Amino acid sequence: MKNVVVVGSQWGDEGKGKIVDWLSSEADVVVRFQGGHNAGHTLVIDKKVFKLRLLPSGIVRPAKISILGNGVVIDPWALLDEIKEIKKKGINVSPENFMISESASLILPFHQEMDEIREDAAGKGKIGTTRRGIGPCYEDKVGRRSIRVMDLRSSSNLDSRLENVLSHHNAIRKGLKKKIFKKNELKKRLLEIAPEILKFSQPVWLKLDEFIKDRKKILFEGAQGILLDVDHGTYPYVTSSNTVPAMAATGSGLAPNKLNYILGITKAYTTRVGSGPFPTELKNKIGESLGKRGKEFGTVTARKRRCGWFDGVLVRQTIKVAGINGIALTKLDVLDELDEIKVCIEYDLNGKKINYLPSASEDQFKIKPIYKTFPGWKSSTKGVRNIKDLPEKAKNYVYALEDFIGAKVSSISTSPEREDTILIEDPFKI
Repeated sequence: MKNVVVVGSQWGDEGKGKIVDWLSSEADVVVRFQGGHNAGHTLVIDKKVFKLRLLPSGIVRPAKISILGNGVVIDPWALLDEIKEIKKKGINVSPENFMISESASLILPFHQEMDEIREDAAGKGKIGTTRRGIGPCYEDKVGRRSIRVMDLRSSSNLDSRLENVLSHHNAIRKGLKKKIFKKNELKKRLLEIAPEILKFSQPVWLKLDEFIKDRKKILFEGAQGILLDVDHGTYPYVTSSNTVPAMAATGSGLAPNKLNYILGITKAYTTRVGSGPFPTELKNKIGESLGKRGKEFGTVTARKRRCGWFDGVLVRQTIKVAGINGIALTKLDVLDELDEIKVCIEYDLNGKKINYLPSASEDQFKIKPIYKTFPGWKSSTKGVRNIKDLPEKAKNYVYALEDFIGAKVSSISTSPEREDTILIEDPFKI
């Protein structure tokens, strides 16, 4: 029995949805442990496209249990809309196959508005938030004033909890000359949807303990990527939660020693959405070509992704920080038409060579990539399912990445289709 954690090893958008869906065919339980509806996963199953934001990828598979852990922040209205949307596509969502941690914090309308107010006021200093209220909700959680799923059970308790959180937010809104939120109106809206949310509520830590005793395989699904981690990413251009695999334990209530294998999803090139440093970004025709061939648009926001060469320095760093056992290399086929392919193997910072990403944001913007160049293979890898069938130069590229970053390539994705995967090492069977 193995429990596997899947995380993005770059800035997110590495193709986790397909890999998690592929692995969920073996798992019994799929758990989201951080983030909110700012993270999107696109699944393609039998030509049918599913765009998920909050729901774990396992929800589209029968006989799987999907869970939102305590580390996730939940917009209850967005969640109910997503459930309604996916039900129209024939997917069953019920308390038998979907659970929410009773300790999860709720994103409320004033969180989203505060997100928008701050981002609009930041001007050139914008972080690039998705404006979904994620950050302000996490702030309230840390400030011990958030509304949690369990608070919906009692009208009187909800009243006092809203009093507390609104005293904080309305003071700020008054100072910004914004309309204050009225407690009774918000309370009414929450109580209207409370039964629909509470029917999924569970002490998730206890359920996971039961699943472990029953020897069920658990798959932990991370959102975003490690370079967006609030502690280990390109701060302040990061998300508001920890995206490293250690969060799988904290954000679900499962003991860390029950996490057996960490899989890092890694794109064969690099992309980033929003603001922030990006050493290998290509603001030229090659970057445009990667974006076009890779269909690089955000699942949640439809924002165009910035594209660049594979940054081996960054991926090697995230592998060390996260304890990644193996990587799933995605979108190899996007590189098929290139004459040559570059990989960043070192940085130049003010004339000095360094082999890691400096912590200071100022330095992160200054560093210049030092590249190693590989010949392109100039032939199609799309749909290849056996590593022996890859062009020799494509295999050389994969082996070079594996050697440099210090982690085994456990699988290679050669198209968005679930079946178009070269399996080298199965995380559940090692």
